[in-house]
Amino acid sequence: MSNQIMFSDEQAMLLDTAAEFCRKHSPIETVRARLDADQIDAATWQEITELGWLGINVPEEFGGLGLGLSCVVPVAESMGRYLMGSPYSGAIIASECLATSGSREQKEEWLPKIVSGAIGSMALTETNGNWILDEIEAQAVVRADMLELSGTKCFVTDADAAKFCIVSVNVEAKARLALVKREQIPDGNLHREIVIDETRRSYQLDLDGITVPVDQLLEGSDFQAIEFASLLLLSAEITGGLVGSIHTIVEYLNTRRAFDKVIGSYQALKHPTVKILLDLEAMRSHLYHAATRLAEGKTDEAEVALRMAKAHGSAAFAFAGDRGVQFHGGFGFTYECDAQLYLRRALWCQYQFGDEAYHRHLLEPMLLDQAG
Repeated sequence: MSNQIMFSDEQAMLLDTAAEFCRKHSPIETVRARLDADQIDAATWQEITELGWLGINVPEEFGGLGLGLSCVVPVAESMGRYLMGSPYSGAIIASECLATSGSREQKEEWLPKIVSGAIGSMALTETNGNWILDEIEAQAVVRADMLELSGTKCFVTDADAAKFCIVSVNVEAKARLALVKREQIPDGNLHREIVIDETRRSYQLDLDGITVPVDQLLEGSDFQAIEFASLLLLSAEITGGLVGSIHTIVEYLNTRRAFDKVIGSYQALKHPTVKILLDLEAMRSHLYHAATRLAEGKTDEAEVALRMAKAHGSAAFAFAGDRGVQFHGGFGFTYECDAQLYLRRALWCQYQFGDEAYHRHLLEPMLLDQAG
């Protein structure tokens, strides 16, 4: 397998623009101020829309830029670095899902809306915690020209602000995807969840009693495309989170003094910090290798690269977050310490779409078969 990594001019430009945008709009004070917010920041979302970031991966015929998912990576990485709480990743995955599984009519209706700022959300995870996306307990029964839904989904981010959710359900014993409009969800069916990462606005969605027309079933059911897009964006967010973590750590190590020395001069703190830096460099290589393989359409190689990125990143970000808290010593565990925000983000990312053990288990036959 080739280890080629491409970093295009478009990606470089987006990384610079996105880093500056997120630095300006998501300083740590703003992150903290929005932890208890009941609504998304509409003004920031409008600016994101005007920058065209919601159309990066959308084909030009549907109003997008047609640059592909690889060019979304720098934006997601920058948002991760500055802990920006945004519906961006959910909207991108929803548009990718529609592009790969939607009918022509569904694409023509919804993709231009997403490009124009309509928020989409994905309802894939169930309370049993199964990471295999097409192993679904939620049901949809066809009655005449309607679908009657039942079951429960959790970790549906920004569901209250979304114009629609794409829900995975079993229809006649087959895993399918259905688009559910926000107005079709009774208010009592959405419940705000308390999750480890307070920058997320996460909801439980009860499907019982929800009925939608049959034509809201997506034409296809490409769960692999959904998983690949989700792993890529999570890996980008993890990479950015590692950047933010190490900046937080190094700033403190060069400020705090003990025994008339800055604490960063002690080897017990230097060595773990160097490990975090090496993890960051390895993670960025995994990330852009995966983005390159996806852009080239090399599905098998992309899967290996994505699972390697998520496995490495899940462990590395959790380690960085934990060390950040520990290095801040006496107040590291308090709510006032900014390091704990990165640890919370790391723990959220670690268990979304599979932790490191899960992906290493899947990688084993792939890598051993190639070696054989």
